[in-house]
Amino acid sequence: MQKFLVTAATAALGLGVAAPVMAQDGPPPAPVSGTAFNGPRVGVLLGYDKLQPGRGPDSDIDSDRKADGLLYGGDIGYDKDLGNIVIGVEGEITGSTGKVTNAPYSAAALGYGRVKQGRDLYAGARIGYKVSPTTLVYAKGGYTNGRLDLTASDGVTETGAHYNLDGYRVGAGIEEAISPNTYAKIEYRYSNYGDARLEYRNGANTNNFDVDTDRHQIAVGVGYRF
Repeated sequence: MQKFLVTAATAALGLGVAAPVMAQDGPPPAPVSGTAFNGPRVGVLLGYDKLQPGRGPDSDIDSDRKADGLLYGGDIGYDKDLGNIVIGVEGEITGSTGKVTNAPYSAAALGYGRVKQGRDLYAGARIGYKVSPTTLVYAKGGYTNGRLDLTASDGVTETGAHYNLDGYRVGAGIEEAISPNTYAKIEYRYSNYGDARLEYRNGANTNNFDVDTDRHQIAVGVGYRF
């Protein structure tokens, strides 16, 4: 997985080098302006995703257990270039191939039984500093809502349901403007879910209860700015 991340990050950020080379057969590319990080944007994300029990006092599940896999999805955002400082808002919807395959009536792996990671929603803000006209270093934070697809069993019958998790996310990254309208980025994100509820197929759900679940992600992305 580490080899995949290095390759993906190199490919994403390397687009900034590849673009001028490919453009040699055509007209010279338009220069990247000093406001390369301004306006609405949309992009795709790919990376590594790991969900595990938290290390806090509220968790009695072994924190070495995990469900990890491929992160995939997309994001949208809007940035305002204030000179050296850039501020913005953003939202994401992603999925993951991570899952645990323990017995469906056992909570030993993540505290939830047999689960597969479902969709993950994020909404937040970011603030960055331009270390060059085309390079932005930024921090981000906001609200995240994750879903775990559950298979439960009483030893005879298996049923499906969902856990809905609420929490916060913080992260940091580097974004490189490739052209006036395209960019590539790489970032690390940490999420903690402190509330959960069980949602049944018939639409009923439990009240929120306390959990302590951590999520670590490394994501690379490419996008288009309008």
